[in-house]
Amino acid sequence: MKRTVEPYLWLLFSGGGVVAALVLPVLVLLFGVLMPLGVLDWPTAEHLRALAGHVLVRLALLVVVVLCLFHAAHRIRFTSEELLGIARFDLLIAVICYGGAVAGGVMAARLMF
Repeated sequence: MKRTVEPYLWLLFSGGGVVAALVLPVLVLLFGVLMPLGVLDWPTAEHLRALAGHVLVRLALLVVVVLCLFHAAHRIRFTSEELLGIARFDLLIAVICYGGAVAGGVMAARLMF
């Protein structure tokens, strides 16, 4: 039986879906709706700097970014193959999509740390 990386890619896809469904709406609600409308006060620069200075917070943000990137890469890969009928280029599309997710994760890690 041939081993593939496909189960791991599906695992990253599902993890990204959970993050995109649970974490991102909260962030959008807080920073995109409630704070601009004045319902909640904006955090001070010192508070955000102290929060972002903690390594666990940066690690959690990195996990959110990387999982969302892999979720998007997986969706783009299979949607483009299905809708455009270019499944014969599966390996190339997979390398481009997941390579972009890895590159984005590396860039996020460099920015965070």
